[in-house]
Amino acid sequence: MGWFLILHSLLLFSLFLFPSSLCNTHYANEIFQAAKQEKDWLVSIRRQIHENPELKFEEYNTSALIRSELDKLGVSYSYPFAQTGIVAEIGTGFPPVVALRADMDALPLKELVEWEHKSKVDGKMHGCGHDAHTTMLLGAAKLLSQRKHKLQGTVRLLFQPGEEGGGGASHMIKQGALGVAEAIFGMHVDFTSPTGTIRSKSGPLLAAVSSFEAKIIGRGGHAAEPHQNIDPIIAVSFSILALQQLVSRELDPLSSSISHLC
Repeated sequence: MGWFLILHSLLLFSLFLFPSSLCNTHYANEIFQAAKQEKDWLVSIRRQIHENPELKFEEYNTSALIRSELDKLGVSYSYPFAQTGIVAEIGTGFPPVVALRADMDALPLKELVEWEHKSKVDGKMHGCGHDAHTTMLLGAAKLLSQRKHKLQGTVRLLFQPGEEGGGGASHMIKQGALGVAEAIFGMHVDFTSPTGTIRSKSGPLLAAVSSFEAKIIGRGGHAAEPHQNIDPIIAVSFSILALQQLVSRELDPLSSSISHLC
């Protein structure tokens, strides 16, 4: 799975960074074959990360693994951003600058699936694919570093901590990680897409998350005297129904939105 998406990343920004003469079917096939040759290395990296999950802003070992691999590739980087984040650069050091981003953190969940690379940390697992995302970006770094003499610009690689509710991207941007990038590409694995396929569109593709907390306070009493009580269950029920109507009546039906309460 990972090497197909590495190919996608490279092809997306090759239009910005490589000579137009290279952006053809022959060159795309060359990158594809090169990515396939790295399969064993990619699988090894991904499984190391999957077996040793770390929560938001605790990705110290994951970050160390990434930096070790970048050192082997001879790719320069700056560290830390937002505690554990890394910004690497490949290319001329001059515009155009295109950024690629991957998240690193895991989730506070117990992995119940039994396989050889199951999480070794009880109560933590990579359940959202960030182990794959990080591996893909390392793969892109390897293929790019092998072709850096062909680049007509700079690729900035952003390894981001704290995606799961930590606002890690915002922290990195505030610390200057994005720099003067003219474009940035992110990606996410999706089990509904067949392996080897890519879904993309102009503009935003995935929704952001906004959350809130509300407290409804009632007043107890006897069931035979409901007029003397303040029933919070009724109030909560009406609130849930009203919030669902925000999606169906207040938002553009062509926009993807979900209202979920728990």
